[in-house]
Amino acid sequence: MKHHVEFEQWVPVGIDRVFLFFANPNNLPRIMPPETGTQLIRLKLVPPASATIRSGDVEDRHRLAGAGSEIMTSFRVLPFLPLRAEWVAAITEFEWNHHFVDTQTRGPLKSFRHRHELSSQTRNNADGTSIRDVIDYEVGFSLLGDLAQKLFIGPHLRRTFAYRQKALQVLLG
Repeated sequence: MKHHVEFEQWVPVGIDRVFLFFANPNNLPRIMPPETGTQLIRLKLVPPASATIRSGDVEDRHRLAGAGSEIMTSFRVLPFLPLRAEWVAAITEFEWNHHFVDTQTRGPLKSFRHRHELSSQTRNNADGTSIRDVIDYEVGFSLLGDLAQKLFIGPHLRRTFAYRQKALQVLLG
């Protein structure tokens, strides 16, 4: 069974700074709940095309994950157990200051596609950035997968994004 979930957040920070933060995969462990113990295992970075980056926006574009990049992470499957899983995601789309997409190429789910969308937005007379996450995934494993989705995967995804939203407020100031 396929699942679709969306999360949205607004931060009072300019889109250039927010996009740079998300495009740098070294920030990923910083926005994951500590109990997951998320670690970067391997990065194969393909920098965004220089034509897509305005002059002065980026000091070192080689730390950013453009289309064609591959990111391998490791995380605890269940916080109370030492078992870890690996997740390999490929950046399949990248449009500067607009969106990028990471797609699971190897991991615990049958499929997982995450589109990060950013847009400049003013709220209460303050300029900022709207961050919208659109996630489509499939657990697999038939009835056992449906049970895992209901008991663990769905709730874990919601907790992860609730944590991330709080962490972003602190990390982006």
